[in-house]
Amino acid sequence: MAKALFLVLHRRDRSPGQRYRHEQYLSFLQASGMGCTFSPLLDEKGDRVFYGQGNVFSKIQVGFKALWRRWKDLQRANKFDLIYIYRDAFFFGTFFEKRLAKKKAKIIYDFDDAIWLMDKNPNQGIFNLLKNPNKTSKIVSLADIVIVGNEYLATYAKQFNQNIKIIPSTIDFSKYIPTPKSKDKICIGWTGSFSTIKHFEIAIPALTVIKEKYSDKVYFKVIGDPSYSNQVLDVKGIKWASETEVEDLSELDIGIMPLPDNEWTRGKCAMKGLQYMALEIPTIMSPVGINSEIIKDGENGFLASSTNEWVNKLVLLIENESARKKLGKAGRKTVEKDYSVEANKDKWLKVFQS
Repeated sequence: MAKALFLVLHRRDRSPGQRYRHEQYLSFLQASGMGCTFSPLLDEKGDRVFYGQGNVFSKIQVGFKALWRRWKDLQRANKFDLIYIYRDAFFFGTFFEKRLAKKKAKIIYDFDDAIWLMDKNPNQGIFNLLKNPNKTSKIVSLADIVIVGNEYLATYAKQFNQNIKIIPSTIDFSKYIPTPKSKDKICIGWTGSFSTIKHFEIAIPALTVIKEKYSDKVYFKVIGDPSYSNQVLDVKGIKWASETEVEDLSELDIGIMPLPDNEWTRGKCAMKGLQYMALEIPTIMSPVGINSEIIKDGENGFLASSTNEWVNKLVLLIENESARKKLGKAGRKTVEKDYSVEANKDKWLKVFQS
């Protein structure tokens, strides 16, 4: 039986990126004869410290603990046939990737964002100075095969490695089951995190117009940043939790994914949009990156750029229940055909078996 070591940042079911990339395929890979060993850098306690504010000394301790964990992984690397690396093996540098590349195990490198660009976390303070986004190209060049989430990421990776496989981030249909809605008010919602709430705010001008036009007929829901609030929209963010994720999303009548158009966002894999669509929630996205591939405007969702476009398409969905249902069902079919676990599991298996 072939054996694979998964080098990741977070423990299981902690990171949306990990869940929608490799975690939901682990049981399938194991059932196909692959031995899978999971090695996260951060445990639950270290996670709280590392992403919390201040406490530099404790963060240094967490860093040394993570360093020791990866050192042990390096020592046992020859016991595996494959080393899967999601984004990077360690917080900074390519020390481990360079040495793993000299082991007998083949390296599978996977990323789903434009991580070669600098993305700073405000809670990590001076640790941001240690980040070197240029290391992405080095890791790509060291890998035996590279998996990316879309064509934009593949174009970047092909500069440094020709063995590139595009596999989109996907939805597990066994968990994403649409629920019927029967209520008087229309819920317009967004899901994300404290680091992406700035993207939600792009839609504020349009949502303000909607609030003024419909008053109490509509309400808003923000999932992922419990510190967020907006008095004009009368909305307070709620915490994201994997246990209640589908239930929280199911309340939405309309899902939105506003984005600025820049290098970072063009690398996004449209995960929140796919989540809405899988639950038959009619979806409006900014026409950025892969969003324009997923959405056929007016057929399985809407694309909107200007404030007027956002307002007009929100109005159409608010006032037309049949349009909401039609787009919702078409959206789910799109996800089932191209962006579901079932549609992509053989692609993952082929990469690991090749």
